[in-house]
Amino acid sequence: MNIITTNAALAEYCQAAKSAPFICIDTEFMRESTFYSILCLIQVATCQQEAIIDPLADDLDLAPLIDILMDKSITKVLHAARQDMEIFYQICGAVPGPIFDTQIAAMALGFGESVGYGSLVKGRLGLDLDKGARFTDWSRRPLSDKQLSYALADVTHLQSLYEPLVAELEDKNRLSWVLEEMAPQMEEALYNFEPEDAWRRLKVRNPKKPYLAALKAAAAWRERVAQQKDVPRRRILKDDAIYDLAQQRPRDLKALTKLRAIPRGFEKSSHAEALVDAIRAAIDNADDYAPAAPKVQHMPPSLGPRVEMLRTLLRLRTEVDGIAPRLVATTRDIDQIAAFGEKAKVQALKGWRRDIFGQDAIDMLAGKIALRLDGEDVVVERVD
Repeated sequence: MNIITTNAALAEYCQAAKSAPFICIDTEFMRESTFYSILCLIQVATCQQEAIIDPLADDLDLAPLIDILMDKSITKVLHAARQDMEIFYQICGAVPGPIFDTQIAAMALGFGESVGYGSLVKGRLGLDLDKGARFTDWSRRPLSDKQLSYALADVTHLQSLYEPLVAELEDKNRLSWVLEEMAPQMEEALYNFEPEDAWRRLKVRNPKKPYLAALKAAAAWRERVAQQKDVPRRRILKDDAIYDLAQQRPRDLKALTKLRAIPRGFEKSSHAEALVDAIRAAIDNADDYAPAAPKVQHMPPSLGPRVEMLRTLLRLRTEVDGIAPRLVATTRDIDQIAAFGEKAKVQALKGWRRDIFGQDAIDMLAGKIALRLDGEDVVVERVD
């Protein structure tokens, strides 16, 4: 097993990998007690060679690997790429690409929603993966041969999956679907933890500017402190406390002590005064600082039957074509179509999704399509 712990070995591997059209990549990391993920292993594989890179090795410079991650001529093959991409953004300072996510590819070929790597390997290759090392503390050294073999299997089988998946997608004219679905994963905003945008992760419970300004200020303060201390956000303050701060808007430490969601004694901490100052400044300048209130969309009443019929239609259409339903229409898409019909601004009414489901959904709402039982089967039929 090739374990890379030196700059010379990493440079040699990456030099050879530059000639490959694709590279399979996976990571092992820890994040239970930190804000940023602790990168513990990077598994890589090309047609020529597999390897495990140990980023915790003394003085290891990942620059040669970063060059490959940012090389647009080399496809990076991952499974369920979201968390890996976040880590790579941290070490590259930019979003790597292009990528190919085998989980999304599997959805386009009917392997269900968010299919796991083990299930995909079993379904496509007929192999059972050993899950014995699944809960390893990857930051500990040394790692056993069993643990390293478990980690390496995540890229070993990616090689066997990738090219047949691409071939089948091309044969069914679905490769463009997968590339379209992966496009949002290339957006930098997905991985950039900008403190002033931290409020977007929370639910806005009040559209008034003072509330919005305080919510934004409190969330930004927590994000900065969590990043500085490199601890999870909840270790600084829980979400309930942020909502309480936005609602009550304390202007001094005495008012802060009266908030039920603020931990007892927090007002004595070194950060409490900075938090109160941030909230006070935000509400004093609410007109300029507060974000725009999200638009509230009032849904028509009694949508339940429409939603259920559309879900059934979606399931029937995707079963016929062998596609995971969520790739065609999300729960929100279904709700929006049920409420607003052709006026719904959703992906399910555009492009290939409309061909598979969207147009039929509109026709069903217009009474042009009906569902009926044929024995034990539900069938779709056009209404003259």
